[in-house]
Amino acid sequence: MILARILTDKSSAKTRFLGIGIINEAWRRYMGMDVLTPEQRRRCMQANKSRGTKPELALGRLLWSCGVRYRKHPKDVAGRPDFCIKKYRLAIFVDGEFWHGRHWEERKKRFSHNRDFWIAKIERNMRRDREVTTRLEKCGWSVLRFWETEIKKQPGVCIAAVLQHIALACGQYAPQYVPMDYTEEYGDMPTAPLLAAEPDEPYGI
Repeated sequence: MILARILTDKSSAKTRFLGIGIINEAWRRYMGMDVLTPEQRRRCMQANKSRGTKPELALGRLLWSCGVRYRKHPKDVAGRPDFCIKKYRLAIFVDGEFWHGRHWEERKKRFSHNRDFWIAKIERNMRRDREVTTRLEKCGWSVLRFWETEIKKQPGVCIAAVLQHIALACGQYAPQYVPMDYTEEYGDMPTAPLLAAEPDEPYGI
């Protein structure tokens, strides 16, 4: 009824134009269409960073604060993981939900604009992720992959998974540091001293 009033002949041309715009956007959202123009969508995609994202930086600070030393994007390790702990042959990747296809069967149904391009691109990323993981595991590496939202919502679960891997590699039962959100989901765990994964050398985070 409000939209009908907006589009009456007594309304100004500007008001009618805005009303039509509201209807078009609502219809595009209802049909699952992209509500941005191609130029706006291009700018949004260009603004997405492949490295140095907030979740990645947050995980790095958590690892560093727990005494875990790591390398960033080493060229001599397959896939150039976001975090590499060579002493324990552990590769950690922080994957974005959109670019790496989380809930892919549901997400790909929403594409309408340039559908074939985006489906092919993201499925290619997913295929590359599987190939990198397989290649690392064949070389004796352990691979941990975290979604960005997992780091945002449950950072303790993510950091505890890393610390547990390190503790087991040291022949211990569990890390000394067990975050609250980890214990809430997985229950209490025995504690043991934690060793730094890499020597304390003067290299950056």
